Amino acid sequence: MKSNSNYAVVQQRYVTNHMFIVGWNLKNGWQNPEITALRNISLHPAAKVLHYAVEAFEGMKAFRGVDGKVRLFRPRLNVLRFLSSVNRCCMPNFDSEEFLKCLIEYIGVEKEWVPKDSHCSLYIRPTMIATEPTLGIGVSNEALLYIIASPVGSYYGSGCHDIKPVSLFANPAGVRSWHGGAGNFKLGANYAPTLYHLSKANEYGCSQNLWLNGPQQAITEVGSMNIFVFWVNEKGEKELITHPLDGLVLPGIIRQSILELAREWNEFKVSEKEFTMPQMLKALKENRILEVFGTGTAAVICPISEIVYAEGSVVNKYEIPTMKNAFLIHHLYQTINEIQLGIREKSDWTIIVD
Repeated sequence: MKSNSNYAVVQQRYVTNHMFIVGWNLKNGWQNPEITALRNISLHPAAKVLHYAVEAFEGMKAFRGVDGKVRLFRPRLNVLRFLSSVNRCCMPNFDSEEFLKCLIEYIGVEKEWVPKDSHCSLYIRPTMIATEPTLGIGVSNEALLYIIASPVGSYYGSGCHDIKPVSLFANPAGVRSWHGGAGNFKLGANYAPTLYHLSKANEYGCSQNLWLNGPQQAITEVGSMNIFVFWVNEKGEKELITHPLDGLVLPGIIRQSILELAREWNEFKVSEKEFTMPQMLKALKENRILEVFGTGTAAVICPISEIVYAEGSVVNKYEIPTMKNAFLIHHLYQTINEIQLGIREKSDWTIIVD
């Protein structure tokens, strides 16, 4: 199965033929890296990753452009974020530029797996795990870094106009992150505890959680994505707002890209500041909410059409008029997608894999 297959139904069920892998230990440092046939990883049952979730990962994509060339979208930002997550777990440091070279070489080997369909891509998953076989809690003296990849279909079918918006379940009793924690890093330990809350959201017919934080119920993220609100603020200004990078939210690559694009356009106010659930409800009542959407590597942009809000024993549903407006989500998605495919030139945002 290669890039001419129909990946719209694959959705990360298949992994490519090869993997990048390199080991590390405290005594000898990094070993010789290799790109090898995909294989199982053998771990001692006492490996720290299996007991204390000492693991970090990253998610990024390669695209086949309209010119047939394979492009990585803002990979340096992903590599730096990966390094930050690795450091948070006290796993071994690495040179970001050297790792990027290894990543590019690996994608060069797997280029045929990058789908030719412009609405599909190759999802890339760098991962580092702590492998020292000791049961004591402490910094691991052994680690393994590897990269695998998976061809994926589009969340949008044939484009952003085909997107089905999602409904969110908001419950202040469920918290994903907190100040002083590690919610702003891509660690496996951050994701497993959210599955319980996701199952509760599904019981209410919702596909994701809307994460609230603190006594003011700050709107921080949606599922595993950043969240944006496009509204008319109290001063009558159109404003695009998202939660600041204060340790509660992941520093998303798409998040940063949207902020940079919106500021370049200079068509409305752009803010990184706290936006609360009471503000959302008041603005909905006054018809000042225009569009609400999540952003992330997987979907790029995910429109939100409904919030099911539970506070105590009271549960209310609120319609979000995102798809009645939808100008901004379409404009942002099209712009980012055209950059990813090489249609729109923004040279410092993409790297071509030869």
